[in-house]
Amino acid sequence: MREAKLKIYDDLVSKCSRFERKGKTMPYTSANGHMFSLFNKDNELGIRFSKEVQNKYIETYGTTLYKSYNAVMRGYILITEEMLKDKHNVVKLLNESYDYVMSLDPK
Repeated sequence: MREAKLKIYDDLVSKCSRFERKGKTMPYTSANGHMFSLFNKDNELGIRFSKEVQNKYIETYGTTLYKSYNAVMRGYILITEEMLKDKHNVVKLLNESYDYVMSLDPK
């Protein structure tokens, strides 16, 4: 199951030309010194947004805050199985998240 889900994550990231997946045991994307997507040990994908956008997407998609290793990841939403059915939209969300972290001060 993990390999199949990881392949989906890799396929989504491969459609984004401005960044690439990093990490071997904990796959993630980062830019400008900020992580903005994460694939956790529970085979779940989380994507980071500003607080306002995060709240909007939680309501729009009926999702929740994202947890990794039993900790709530501030700013991240859980990308649900239902959301993964529209891969084009998830790619759009990844690119939007990239734009968000690029607007932050570099770390």
